[in-house]
Amino acid sequence: MMAGFGQGTRRYPRSRGRTWSRTGPDRATLEIIGVICAVAGFFVLGIILGPAAIVCGWLAMGRTWTGTRSVPALIAVVLGAIDTLLAVIWLAGAATPGTGLF
Repeated sequence: MMAGFGQGTRRYPRSRGRTWSRTGPDRATLEIIGVICAVAGFFVLGIILGPAAIVCGWLAMGRTWTGTRSVPALIAVVLGAIDTLLAVIWLAGAATPGTGLF
């Protein structure tokens, strides 16, 4: 009765609409986004763009430190970490008593 259920997908594992990567954006796109976030994080919103650059770079490296690493992905991770560290230091300095805006 249900012997033919699902047989159509066995012959054609990549149906129409499933021709792209199923894992999300490719690594080159993540590298570019990570580097842009890292550079922009030095000027505006470092507390947000720094971690975003770290995540994009980490995903572009394939979530591992071993093996071959792409230079833009590594740059995104390192600059994102520097952005985040500087933003945290800036926020900690702005939060101390006596060094605020007034």
